[in-house]
Amino acid sequence: MSLILRRARSSSLPNLLAWRALGFRTICSGRLGLAPSSPYSPAPAGVKILESFREEFEVGSQVITLETGKIARFANGSVVLGMDETKVLSTVTSAKSNSPGDFLPLTVDYQEKLYAQGLIPNTYMRREGAPKERELLCGRIIDRPIRPLFPPGFYHEVQIMASVLSLDGKQDPDILAANAASTALMLSDIPWGGPIGVIRLGRIDGQIVVNPTMDELSSSDLSLIYACTRDKTMMIDVQSREISEKDLAAALRLAHPEAVKYIDPQIRLAAKAGKQKKEYKLSMLSEKTLKKVADLAATRIESIFSDPSKGKFERGEALDDIGKDVIKVFEEEGDHESLSILPKAVDTVRKKVVRSRMISGGFRVDGRHLDEVRPIYCESHHLPAALVHGTALFSRGETQVLCAVTLGAPGDAQNLDSAAGPSKKRFMLHYSFPPFCTNEIGKKGGGLNRREVGHGTLAEKALLAVMPPEEDFPYTVRINSEVMSSDGSTSMASVCGGSMALMDAGIPLRAHVAGVSVGLVTDVDPSNGEIKDYRIVTDILGLEDHLGDMDFKIAGTRSGVTAIQLDIKPAGIPLDIVCESLENAREARLQILDHMEREINSPREHPARLATLKYTNDALRSLIGPMGALKRKIEEETGSRLYIDDGTLTIVAKNQAVMAKAQEKVDFIIGREIVVGGVYKGTVTSIKEYGAFVEFNGGQQGLLHMSELSHEPVSKVSDVLHIGKYITMRCIDTDVRGNIKLSLKALLPKPETKSASAPEKIPVVMKDTVSVETSSFGETVASLPSVVEPPQKSKLAVPAVVIRTAVECDEAEKSSPVDKNIKPKRAATLKPDRKLKSTATKQTGAQEEEEALKFTVPEETTTSCGETLKKPSRKKKESENEAGESTSVSARKLKIGTEMTAKVQQVRTHGLVLDLGGGIRGMYKFEGDGEAEFEIGDALQVKCTSFTTKGIPVMALVDDEEL
Repeated sequence: MSLILRRARSSSLPNLLAWRALGFRTICSGRLGLAPSSPYSPAPAGVKILESFREEFEVGSQVITLETGKIARFANGSVVLGMDETKVLSTVTSAKSNSPGDFLPLTVDYQEKLYAQGLIPNTYMRREGAPKERELLCGRIIDRPIRPLFPPGFYHEVQIMASVLSLDGKQDPDILAANAASTALMLSDIPWGGPIGVIRLGRIDGQIVVNPTMDELSSSDLSLIYACTRDKTMMIDVQSREISEKDLAAALRLAHPEAVKYIDPQIRLAAKAGKQKKEYKLSMLSEKTLKKVADLAATRIESIFSDPSKGKFERGEALDDIGKDVIKVFEEEGDHESLSILPKAVDTVRKKVVRSRMISGGFRVDGRHLDEVRPIYCESHHLPAALVHGTALFSRGETQVLCAVTLGAPGDAQNLDSAAGPSKKRFMLHYSFPPFCTNEIGKKGGGLNRREVGHGTLAEKALLAVMPPEEDFPYTVRINSEVMSSDGSTSMASVCGGSMALMDAGIPLRAHVAGVSVGLVTDVDPSNGEIKDYRIVTDILGLEDHLGDMDFKIAGTRSGVTAIQLDIKPAGIPLDIVCESLENAREARLQILDHMEREINSPREHPARLATLKYTNDALRSLIGPMGALKRKIEEETGSRLYIDDGTLTIVAKNQAVMAKAQEKVDFIIGREIVVGGVYKGTVTSIKEYGAFVEFNGGQQGLLHMSELSHEPVSKVSDVLHIGKYITMRCIDTDVRGNIKLSLKALLPKPETKSASAPEKIPVVMKDTVSVETSSFGETVASLPSVVEPPQKSKLAVPAVVIRTAVECDEAEKSSPVDKNIKPKRAATLKPDRKLKSTATKQTGAQEEEEALKFTVPEETTTSCGETLKKPSRKKKESENEAGESTSVSARKLKIGTEMTAKVQQVRTHGLVLDLGGGIRGMYKFEGDGEAEFEIGDALQVKCTSFTTKGIPVMALVDDEEL
């Protein structure tokens, strides 16, 4: 010791640093130790440095370790449980107060921090925030099997905290945390009736797998979490794909011995490092007080429960009146010590009365049989489908739930920022339990509620088993379950209402899913705690849940079970009773499914609200625009929502009109693959003589030929289209060079063809418009609305007028034997007949052209050959040869240069209307101001020189010399 003091005095360092110079090490476990003189020399004998204890055992194919004493040494109990590279720390502490309340304030907190995987949170503060849904659910898995094992009357505050220290991604740490919490309680001085073992089983290809990895669970049709003591079941949580009750019972019996393997290592570790259990003050009811309350209230309570006409609130008000009368009696007697526990005593008496009635006579509170389901009312399509995609109202007894389904895009999926499990969730069920559903006043909101999250997740797991796969149904689906009134089993009512709402929304479910809650009432021998008698109760009320021993929620289809949640109140239930309850639940489930299927048994037909399109990433960038401005503009203009992923564009719309509008916008910007037969919309960019070019599908060009404008003949493209016009057309052909042919008439109904047996003339009323055009006579005239009679159908098999391009006209002229350099001589000029001129009305060239058009049947638009007309001459009348020389010509032979004999049909101011035979009419224009005398019926030798824009042949007289 003197050596130590000399070293301290010789040191000039501050006292804090001189502490090290003295050789003292850090205070640990309340002891002050000396540090070794050399870092490599062993510690002196008798010095205790972080003594730890360890247990190692094997479950399934994994080696599990339990270690205590190294970290969290100040906690009442702490342990680190490891499996492979995953390690979970669980600690337990209790309040030091000796003034307990009237219930057990047990808090279980489970937390997964991302440092366990070497990650930094993707939040603004880069810190973990409020507990996530997964963390709340894992906390419930720990809480449910542990809570019933605390001794009756132990109402001291207890807190269990489970933290994931490292996570290798193989095992889900929730099961490890539950076993670690049981071990921490065993090591603490808190009285507890454990330990428990918790195990997870999977089933892959019909084979049961113990402790499956997360990858194996993705291909498993069963995820069973089972918790038990050495001989009794404590908790069950199941998610499956329609597993039969027989297979489920077999899996439960296999899970029990595997879970028991966790129990003995905990007992051994507690024997080596555990604390002596502390004597806590228990709040127990005295037999004297309990007997006195029973004498005052038992008979009145039994009369209330014997009247099935009373509802939930009538029974509650009557029981409150009984409680007030009992308190008044104790106040008059001055027994103030018993007043604080009277509510608990009245509740205990009420519990004994209800349970004895059920066990002895099978009488339930509302008068039903033990296996009877309450009256059911189902209603689908409760809200308008134009606003809410799918709804259903489900009532069972006085429990009522309204479920609403909303469909969204894949981008609406929930992002799960969790260290374990999937990263996204596309199917969500959100359960809401407002205060008004129990006629109470309460505060709503303020974060996630553990009970609401647990009930919603149970219903979500039950329905997930029948949802279509993502590749067949890419929607994100959200169900809102709003509890309207509650008297037991609202989570199972959410399953039924959610299943009906999904079908109402048009989602192709494999089958309906229904759920029911099964209860248990037992008669226990107080000497040894063994069950002497029991009754299984189907479709329990809220009061039966409170006063009973079990709340066994089972959901499934006609084929099997999809989800289970078992919660109990006593310290365990035999597994045989649990397996027996499965059959009772199946029979009740089938009754409920009958009602649901009568209301709606197949998905309703609804228009598609989602479209998935494939594009290149470059095309999607052009759609997004700078800072997403173009995408936002489309959403604002159409009311749709666009979601863009790698090469995929998803459009979500409320109705088909919004969907079509959004697709038009997208197609105009980036286009899509051109398909022959597909319908597209575009803008006319240019007009040619032979057709128009249309820009569509993200800047692509297509040709709309004039022959594809309409079923009726069109003389000019500009009569139908103009630059900038927005049109809808069909793609009729594409070639290897990328040329695209479009058609307007392919989208128009075909006109009805008139039968040849009915040749009567029907007046055709032209459009009541005035159009200005240039006639073949070189005069600009107005085509006024008129009534014309269509000619009788020609007997020719070909049209009366044939389309010829300019090139074809040139070739026809070159092949003609007529010499274009020889001018035709003018015939002898005769003084016109005044009588004839007076009878002929003055008409413009356009009117003469219209008159000729009456007797011509144009089929398609023609183009002018552009030939300069020669000076015509006329022939003398030869009445004797009129019939012989007038030859009929077919439409196919009528070409430029063709000569024929024609008859004068009409005489006009500026020319003649000629009958060319075969139902064809032609026109002859007077040359200059020269006058000639013609009479109707004159036979003239003429030749075709051109065609007007309306397809009318323009004729010229042939001179004698040319003959």
